[in-house]
Amino acid sequence: MTRIWFDMDGTIADFYGVDGWLESIKANDTRPYEIAKGLGNLANIARLLNKVQKKGYEIGVISWTARNGSEEYDKAVETAKRAWLAKHLPSVKWDSIMVVEYGTNKKTATAGNILFDDEEPNRKAWGKGAYTPAEIVEVLKTLTK
Repeated sequence: MTRIWFDMDGTIADFYGVDGWLESIKANDTRPYEIAKGLGNLANIARLLNKVQKKGYEIGVISWTARNGSEEYDKAVETAKRAWLAKHLPSVKWDSIMVVEYGTNKKTATAGNILFDDEEPNRKAWGKGAYTPAEIVEVLKTLTK
């Protein structure tokens, strides 16, 4: 079974494009997670995700909480991220959504073959099968053939 994982912040959600995102997370404010716009054509990505699921692939999200967040803030971030996914990708029925502590090695936290992540260290740690956000559509189209 092939599992495909997506990071959120900077990969499918334009978290870093939200004005004041860093100040907000330092203040334990979940606003950037709530109002971030989508990156790329999310409707097209959703269609492709639904197609790859029909072909037997599992899809999931693995995303970090904020650096140095309290347990309470981490829970609020997870809630905001789940709400963002429901709002921006409503037709996608994720097999798994994991919001893990900032800095967690995504490869060891999951079982999967493919990761889409904007951060190069995460892709390097993942190894083969790690892709940039710019490669999402191309890779998913390949998997739907």
